[in-house]
Amino acid sequence: MKTPPSAGVDAAQDLTAPSVAPTHPSVSVDDLCDAASAASGKSISPTLYNVDLAPTKREGRSWTSYSIFTLWANDVHSLGNYAFAIGLFALGLGGWQILLALGIGAALLFGLLTLSGFMGVKTGVPFPVMSRISFGIRGAQIASLLRGAVAVAWFGIQTYLASVVFRVMLVAMFPALADLDKDSILGLSTLGWAAFLVLWVVQLVIVSFGMEMIRKYEAFAGPVILATMAAMAIWIFMEAGGSIAWSSNNALEGLDMWRTIFAGGALWVSIYGTFVLNFCDFTRSAVSKNAVVRGNFWGIPINMLLFGAIVVVMAGGQFKINGTIIQSPSDIVQTIPNTLFLVLACLALLILTIAVNLMANFVAPVYALTNLFPTRLNFRRAAVVSAVIGLVILPWNLYNNPLVILYFLGGLGALLGPLFGVVMADYWLIRRGKVNVPELYTASPDGAYFYRNGVNPRAITAMVPAAVVALCIAFVPALAAVAPFAWFFAASIAAVVYYFAADRTQRLEDRDGESIAVASTH
Repeated sequence: MKTPPSAGVDAAQDLTAPSVAPTHPSVSVDDLCDAASAASGKSISPTLYNVDLAPTKREGRSWTSYSIFTLWANDVHSLGNYAFAIGLFALGLGGWQILLALGIGAALLFGLLTLSGFMGVKTGVPFPVMSRISFGIRGAQIASLLRGAVAVAWFGIQTYLASVVFRVMLVAMFPALADLDKDSILGLSTLGWAAFLVLWVVQLVIVSFGMEMIRKYEAFAGPVILATMAAMAIWIFMEAGGSIAWSSNNALEGLDMWRTIFAGGALWVSIYGTFVLNFCDFTRSAVSKNAVVRGNFWGIPINMLLFGAIVVVMAGGQFKINGTIIQSPSDIVQTIPNTLFLVLACLALLILTIAVNLMANFVAPVYALTNLFPTRLNFRRAAVVSAVIGLVILPWNLYNNPLVILYFLGGLGALLGPLFGVVMADYWLIRRGKVNVPELYTASPDGAYFYRNGVNPRAITAMVPAAVVALCIAFVPALAAVAPFAWFFAASIAAVVYYFAADRTQRLEDRDGESIAVASTH
């Protein structure tokens, strides 16, 4: 076997003969582990390590501040976020109040996501591996599968919602296709199936080329989305005669107004409760901490305030025009009288939804599945499995069943706050950022993250009371008043309990993963 390099494992070539590197090298996991073990002096386990789970080399990382910014340029302007923010207008908040609510949430998110992003820059590992630090090499499966299960369901749902826009576009271009939208096969029309499968395949193809292709797609989509949403806001503003309604007819005042403002800010953070967990999946390839800070600054507080301004103009403009409150920008698109502009707007919304789906709902389950079966699945194979799951669950039926959304996805989502609390308290408060990266990949009982049979019982103990509180707040009607703040309660309880329950006798070593790292372009 070829002698391994002294700094980093060359996963881009066969260990027995040089060759040009494919996106996902054909070299076996066992051979990669042998090379990594020799390079690090640790026994690297094939059940914990492969080319996609390995840390990324610092040299050659390609995610710049612009790359991070375009993540948010796409995700913040998702149709779901517009529906949420316009909902604040419907509840009675005026223009400046909506901006304040979003500003409060943006300030909190900037801090949380920057801390989460720094973890990825330092270690170079994806979230399933990151969670091994606090939950143990086997207990981390709990964290990654919870995050992945929520994401894979929403991947299917978001693909379905995008297919609805696609159908509008197709019928506008080819009116005769409307006849194919009247039947029902497993809850979806013939045209609906065709639109869904086309978007499903497009996303699968993009993801199959790995994280670098996702970076390029996000970089392309970001400016398109910003320009499109700004253009739609300007069009509505002109249609409204150059002025807008700054509030609806049921404008809130006094205590109700302030409660709704802070509830809106808290819910804005909760929306990103999934992303603050696995932001390291992206920042593991960031060129520096400064790139994360700059990208987050322009992408979160600045971009979110721009988003808020667009929301205020769209909602207030449409309300002035006919006294109705839209639900999302797709409502405006359907009123565009010019077929060409309607098609272009629909195309932009499709580009947007795909961009959001890739980053928020596809990457997490792919890494979760890879972490579950590292000897059998790589990024590309896991992407296929994840996409198939997102298809066979017939997501349109899930979306149309409020009980499924509320109890299944709502219940799983409520558990993400406790996960975040444990991970962040362990990394920043207990370890103060000290991580022995090679030991995240060893199954030795003497390993720093083996704990008890690979599971950290103290992390599980900290999660239980926080999870109970989160589920009670989510489902007990008497606690509805504090429901917007559920994520904060859950994360804080888990963090405090873990802080006092954590084992402070464990050895804390700080060792990077360069000896077992692979190129970040995989």
